[in-house]
Amino acid sequence: MNNIKVFLLMAGLTGLVIAIGQMVGGGTGAVMGLVMAAGMNLFMYWGSSSMVLRSYRAQVVTANEAPELYEMVDRLRQRAGLPMPTVAIAPHDQPNAFATGRNPEHSVVCVTEGLLRLMSKDELEGVIAHELAHIKNRDMLLQTIAATMAGAIANIAQFAFFFGGRSDDDEGANPLVAIALLIIGPIVAMVIQFAISRQREFKADAVGAEISGRPLSLANALTRLDHTARRIPMEVAPNAAPLAIVNPLAAFSLRGVSKWMSTHPPTEERVAALKALAAGSR
Repeated sequence: MNNIKVFLLMAGLTGLVIAIGQMVGGGTGAVMGLVMAAGMNLFMYWGSSSMVLRSYRAQVVTANEAPELYEMVDRLRQRAGLPMPTVAIAPHDQPNAFATGRNPEHSVVCVTEGLLRLMSKDELEGVIAHELAHIKNRDMLLQTIAATMAGAIANIAQFAFFFGGRSDDDEGANPLVAIALLIIGPIVAMVIQFAISRQREFKADAVGAEISGRPLSLANALTRLDHTARRIPMEVAPNAAPLAIVNPLAAFSLRGVSKWMSTHPPTEERVAALKALAAGSR
């Protein structure tokens, strides 16, 4: 069901790109927007791991430097059928973790110092398994595609606003339509992009629970992580925040913000899904 939802969301995002491109720039409008967005996001995708590690100020560690963590990642990645990822630790008190990399062969699993201090062994395994699930599911690629689509819509809308837009028969676009596209198009694209991100978190929870074999440990970890992230701030670039298992900027976020404008699902919903998974496996 999760994959079906993501497929429908991606189809909606693609349709929005085509519709706005046709309305603003005729047959070439959508292509121009996609090419511009793809160029920017391809660069981000290819160098994602190094850029994200810098954003979190994380350092790569070896088996000698962090033997217990390295052994845990190695054991779980074998269970997941993945190559060994690079392991890193970020110097933050807030407990959190993320995975990045353009493919399983060039992947990174990073945890914060706070996570290593706070989590029990079972909970830490649940968190790492969740991050390995993102790698197994190739979520970095999917989110890059979604970001490219959303970026294309923003590019097309800006083109329409500043240059008026042209259809194939050289008739000028309605300026009111251009203004509406500039405002509404990127917002709709962002909402769809965030919805895709939330669905991938649910999927990673389920696959991570399968890898670790302990869905309740991950559920307990998520509850503690969400509570602590609201008390202990972390300074990290907003574009790197969606990669973390819980929102690292939660301490700076306004409470009551609609979940539709969030890259992470409500923790209560994630925990409920994991408990249902645990009950169904008995």
